[in-house]
Amino acid sequence: MILITGHVILTPEHRERMIALGAEHSALSRSEPGCLAHNCHIDVENPDRLMFVEEWESVDAVRAHFALPAARGFVAEMRALSPAPPVIRIYAAEDITATLMG
Repeated sequence: MILITGHVILTPEHRERMIALGAEHSALSRSEPGCLAHNCHIDVENPDRLMFVEEWESVDAVRAHFALPAARGFVAEMRALSPAPPVIRIYAAEDITATLMG
């Protein structure tokens, strides 16, 4: 599984627009092949940070996602609205829930 985390800093003047963009992007992404989960959340410790958590079946699915014009446009618009560039981290992950939780 590929796990992606990310965040973008919200600005007061664009806050509602950025939240709507994040929710729309997550909903669209969930309909893509290979997307297992894609959600955005307001950080409860920093309400000016919009967080993203994504789960993908494979690297190929992630590459296909990032190649879409809509995904590139989303990142470009968030970059233009935020005072800082979006942060993204991509991990190859293994689900070890059963091992740790019995």
